[in-house]
Amino acid sequence: MTTADDHALARDLAGEAGQLLLELRAQGGDPGLLRKAGDRQSHEFLAARLAASRPGDAVLSEEGVDDKARLSADRVWIVDPLDGTREFGEEGRTDWAVHVALWERGELTAGAVALPAQGKILNTLDPPSRDVASAPVSAPLRLVVSRTRASQLVKDVAAALKAQFVPCGSAGAKTATVIAGETDVYLHSGGFYEWDTAAPVAVARAAGFHTSRIDGTDLVYNREDPLLPDILVCRPAIADLLLDAIREATYAN
Repeated sequence: MTTADDHALARDLAGEAGQLLLELRAQGGDPGLLRKAGDRQSHEFLAARLAASRPGDAVLSEEGVDDKARLSADRVWIVDPLDGTREFGEEGRTDWAVHVALWERGELTAGAVALPAQGKILNTLDPPSRDVASAPVSAPLRLVVSRTRASQLVKDVAAALKAQFVPCGSAGAKTATVIAGETDVYLHSGGFYEWDTAAPVAVARAAGFHTSRIDGTDLVYNREDPLLPDILVCRPAIADLLLDAIREATYAN
């Protein structure tokens, strides 16, 4: 059963790992080596802290060995030690994140997305205001997308709705722009993994946003194969509009 301590732990671990990454980044050096060190050191920190704080819980981390014992566990921490590794290695970029989420018996119950270079930690202990999620949406829609690989489906939906593209780095940073009201929609159909979205989805749900697969079905976590093909995060008022546009674009192709 989730307690306030779980929400606080997710927030604190994401923030502390983020601080570790900021300190590492400040040392400079070869970008490739910096990225590898960031992934490794953040993972090692989070794995050690979770083992000490929640020894009975399972962990699924992008940088760790996937222990399939998690499939029969009641509680699984799903973490991305450094989401947006490429952006982390680029001087001056702030669109990278640390993700820490807790899954319990089929549901995401706690989570935090640290945006260290922005000085922010979005979390479910003190969730973002629901005012943005319930606010009216004006045209044109702003659709946050990958800097380099928006899928054809995303392009088709944007064209149908006359939406504007807003390029951004990591999945956590993208979701944060929706939660903050800087964009209206995060739509991705190019494939990624559970650790890319578990924490962002936990926080988005706590803030009142619609989260689903692009066919409108639920996002399901702690599956045997952690590959997650797609996602839609948006304000509830425009969810049906987006799902209809996705459906039409899918049939057209």
